[in-house]
Amino acid sequence: MSETDDQTGLSDPQWPDPQWPDPQLPAYARTLGITVHDSEDGIPVLAVEFGQSVEGRPQHYHGGATAGLLENAGYAALRAQLHADGRHMQLKPINITVQYLSAGKARTSYAKGRITRLGRRNANITVEAWQDDRERPIASAVMNILMAETA
Repeated sequence: MSETDDQTGLSDPQWPDPQWPDPQLPAYARTLGITVHDSEDGIPVLAVEFGQSVEGRPQHYHGGATAGLLENAGYAALRAQLHADGRHMQLKPINITVQYLSAGKARTSYAKGRITRLGRRNANITVEAWQDDRERPIASAVMNILMAETA
């Protein structure tokens, strides 16, 4: 990775990552404008720029858009790890819990998932979203995902 940006804690974009060559995001993520911004240790960092598609009250992110960013970052982290492990799994959410910590303002938001447990049949993921300062998240999520082998 290249030199880190002091404000966001991110390096310059380094995508595509050879560990996860197809960072195709689902249609819902693309509709919101979510993109793969960077990769840290093989795990994608997603970003969404503020705009009409994610605006709730004036100059603030809609809570659903923030939750969508968190959810997609969690799935992206899990898919990247499964790809690195050579596993092809169908993913089904058991539950997702979102905590809104502060209002998302009219600027770019970032999110990255961290796998806290990866078993044969389920995975537990924590995700954080931030804007200017990674140490001051605007929201976090805990995801429990059921996994099944694909044919």
